[in-house]
Amino acid sequence: DKAIANGMRGLAITDHGNMFGIKEFYDYVDKKNGKVRDEIKSMEAELSGLKEAASPDAAAVADCEARLEAAKKKIFKPIFGCEVYVARQTATNPTGSRLVHEHKENGSGYHLILLAKNEKGYHNLCKIVSSAWIDGNYYRPRIDRELLEKYHEGLIVSSACLAGEVPKAIASNDFEKAKAAVMWYRNLFGDDYYLEIQRHQTDKPGGDRSVYEQQLPVNEGILRLAAET
Repeated sequence: DKAIANGMRGLAITDHGNMFGIKEFYDYVDKKNGKVRDEIKSMEAELSGLKEAASPDAAAVADCEARLEAAKKKIFKPIFGCEVYVARQTATNPTGSRLVHEHKENGSGYHLILLAKNEKGYHNLCKIVSSAWIDGNYYRPRIDRELLEKYHEGLIVSSACLAGEVPKAIASNDFEKAKAAVMWYRNLFGDDYYLEIQRHQTDKPGGDRSVYEQQLPVNEGILRLAAET
């Protein structure tokens, strides 16, 4: 409701490691779009009548078309996604496989944002997240690069927060490692891979104010990577 009130046309849901909220999200957006769809249907009928008239009024047709396009822009788009955990390469898991379920260092994983670009992407997102729970779950439901290679079609990818692979490498002063990760994702996803910047100060009582300070140097690295790649 806040997004709609602010004039935004879409919103993504990216829960950590799961897609459990998608059905409720979709149903609510579908309900909010109901009146707009009725408005569009009415205008389409009006436009059809104007065009089928014996002597169509060009000005009236143009006006109706303009109103119809304006109405279509009111449709709010629910974007289905997930902030997944990508298994890390470690001494006990050198390939970064989701199938390694030993040693605490292999629990959890790098954060990564996946968004469904289309229906194929939604199906692939479902397969990736399902596999994370079925055979990748160790402390967290983890995926790996093998899954991304297999089900990458139709997905938009973002490098995520400070817990992402690229920001982690930048924060560790390993720019070449960060760049190698960027190029791997860029080679797989092409223009559907994005470097993400977060810059969030907080005035929340008890909020972690150190996060913003950590984001600033990482963002400098992100901007440098963007320029170089």
